[in-house]
Amino acid sequence: MNAPDEIIHQSIRLQISAILHARAPGEAMEFKLLKSLLRLTDGNLASHIATLEKAGYVALRKDFVGKKQRTQIALTRAGRKAFERHIAFLKDIVDGSQQVTKLDEIAADRRNRKPSINRRNA
Repeated sequence: MNAPDEIIHQSIRLQISAILHARAPGEAMEFKLLKSLLRLTDGNLASHIATLEKAGYVALRKDFVGKKQRTQIALTRAGRKAFERHIAFLKDIVDGSQQVTKLDEIAADRRNRKPSINRRNA
């Protein structure tokens, strides 16, 4: 079974990673758009981005459009791999719970069956 990635596991960082993973490798998204999609404040998003950047999961590019600074964020190769491993971990959990549910259903079905009558002992 895969292990969880504690950095990506936090719900906002999981959403950030999912949004960036949906883009082509290396394709960046503007900070403003990501903030709007997630409905976060500048500070809250910046804090989560900083955590992902420190882990090497995202790269930031800053430039200017006219006189305004623009920040773009892209998932790094390491970030993509970490996200994919974390999703595999979550799928393992879901698949395992589905198997447990199936086993529970089989056990319940067996408990609810009426015992067959053995005609030799009747």
